Amino acid sequence: MSETTDELTDESENVASTEPSWPQTLEVDESAVGKRLDAYLASRFPSYSRAGVQRAIAAGQVTVVDQEVKPALRLELGWTIHIAGIETLRSGPEPEDIPLDILYEDDWMVVVNKPAGMVVHPAKGHWQGTLAAALAFRFGELSTTGGPQRPGIVHRLDRDTSGVIVVARHDRAHEALAAQFKDRSTEKEYWAIVRGVPDRDADAIDKPIGPHPKLREAKAIRPGHPESKEALTTFEVLERFPRFSLLKVLPKTGRTHQIRVHLTSIGLPILCDRLYGGSDRVTAEELSKSYKGTPPSTDAVPLLTRQALHARRLSIAHPESGKRLTFEAPLPKDIEQVLECLRA
Repeated sequence: MSETTDELTDESENVASTEPSWPQTLEVDESAVGKRLDAYLASRFPSYSRAGVQRAIAAGQVTVVDQEVKPALRLELGWTIHIAGIETLRSGPEPEDIPLDILYEDDWMVVVNKPAGMVVHPAKGHWQGTLAAALAFRFGELSTTGGPQRPGIVHRLDRDTSGVIVVARHDRAHEALAAQFKDRSTEKEYWAIVRGVPDRDADAIDKPIGPHPKLREAKAIRPGHPESKEALTTFEVLERFPRFSLLKVLPKTGRTHQIRVHLTSIGLPILCDRLYGGSDRVTAEELSKSYKGTPPSTDAVPLLTRQALHARRLSIAHPESGKRLTFEAPLPKDIEQVLECLRA
């Protein structure tokens, strides 16, 4: 799909003349076919800027056929567009004094060990407590390339994934860092505890990922789907346990939920992944060799209450010098506890 900017045409018969009420649902007719989503909505709701519409789309306030999309999406006849609201969007994260585990910082970039449970940038339902808010408090001005709600954010980690994430201090740094993710010259390494034991020491998963047919917030393996994108993940087995394994996972592409979807597709769902594995907690009893599948005691304290996925290492070229740098985040306590239990 083209990323170029279209001129907005005058569609006075379709334009709302008063302040709209939310939510709203639109159906794409012949006059809108082929137009960019952001341009079309800006023309339908002229009291909002195109940038405001783009922020709404980025925040998940706009869905097309029940799927989150990008502003540059080209519309097709009959598609349904749902707009939860544009007026509720905010110009950017309010700075918040939240402690950060800084792995590296200079005038060009910051590297953070993100804790599990922290959302990277503001979005619907998560306006406070974000990494972006913590960064704004500590560093002030950051890159603006990603828009006002994503200051400095070059790439992202899921809320419940911990580990290494890099942030751009200014737009020149952002451009240089983003180019490396786009051309796949970065090297990303994750560690994951999964249910199941692979029958080989290493393997590759080459399966396209697209929208889930039923769950709006999920992705799925969708070969042949028009919105699917190629996705490649390799993995190595670090340790085997009865019914569980510790894997080193190397995603070669960067699709949403890629590691989680790929591992689930080969029968190795990540431990405590509620969305793809069905449960978001595990106890020491459930991890034991003698466990027979009986429900754990109601007063059992869970060892882990989030997906056992950690961004362990990131290798990237410095945006100014080009020098190759590698950053590593130690395993967090909750994942270490699970491994200690499995090893025992």
